[in-house]
Amino acid sequence: MTEPLEAAFITFIQSQQQSIYRLAFSYTKNEQDTLDIVQDSIQKGWLALEKLTDTAQMKSWFYTILVRTAIDFLRKHNRVLLVGDEVLQQLPEHDTYENLDLHQALQQLPIQLQEVIILRYFEDLKIDEVAHILTLPVSTAKSRLYKALKLLKIELEQEEIIRHA
Repeated sequence: MTEPLEAAFITFIQSQQQSIYRLAFSYTKNEQDTLDIVQDSIQKGWLALEKLTDTAQMKSWFYTILVRTAIDFLRKHNRVLLVGDEVLQQLPEHDTYENLDLHQALQQLPIQLQEVIILRYFEDLKIDEVAHILTLPVSTAKSRLYKALKLLKIELEQEEIIRHA
């Protein structure tokens, strides 16, 4: 492994630590499990670093590792994600969701739809990168994205109606 590649990886992890944490937290909704997933992902990334051929692709490459590690963790621990007020109260202080209604509406979506929204809009990845990370055809990623957006719009409109009733 070359030193510039190692340095680029360390710089990437340091500069993206909040986004990495937020993405892992979106799967676990638990701080300790999130930290375990982040640590495991960094270790896996470090050990597989020589497989990275283009440092410009480091973000999508690492997010692929992170998402797969999170999914494996949930399967291994047979976790069922229940979202309620108690989860919203446990949100980390450095979480950057600015709109609580949006965050709550997002949590109502199935995880397959949540992850495309999070990767596309919160992590600012292109749809082809989202598809690559989630090992989906681009057309499937697009259809999940559109479905998620439609459901979010409906959920947010209902919240608005309830609030003004």
